Amino acid sequence: MWCAPPRRRHQLLDEPLLVGTLSVASVNFVRDLGVYLDTDMSMDTHISKLVSSCFGILRQNRCIRRSLTRSSLSTVITAFILSKVDYCNVALSGLPKCDIDRLSPLLMPQLVLHLIRADDHVTPLLNDLHWLHVPERITYKLCVLVYNCLHGMAPQYLQDVI
Repeated sequence: MWCAPPRRRHQLLDEPLLVGTLSVASVNFVRDLGVYLDTDMSMDTHISKLVSSCFGILRQNRCIRRSLTRSSLSTVITAFILSKVDYCNVALSGLPKCDIDRLSPLLMPQLVLHLIRADDHVTPLLNDLHWLHVPERITYKLCVLVYNCLHGMAPQYLQDVI
């Protein structure tokens, strides 16, 4: 994968790169440990795939939501959706607000419509469930990671960076 800002992308090679006897073609994004990195390092591909994946899970769970209690449904959503939103979300730290806001619908009324009526406000429900909004989730996880590194509770390879 060649990385360059959009205005410099025309300077990159289009033909495959020869590595030994293998011909390697360039791609627009790669996935490493479940995180999609795109050529302009905007995380746009990662955010798009994350949102798509989460709404796919919600569509699959729609058929069972009437069979579950509110508590069970909350557990299922937390397990499937929030674990995806939280996984490697430190990589989203520092992105513009407009990019982070694309993840907000995952924690908003579309997600919890089954738990509240359409005219209810979602903030009290989010407080009851102890869910943070996406920017606060990213900041919290980053702070925990730094705290663990500073206090010797993180893996050595992370502590060596700080």
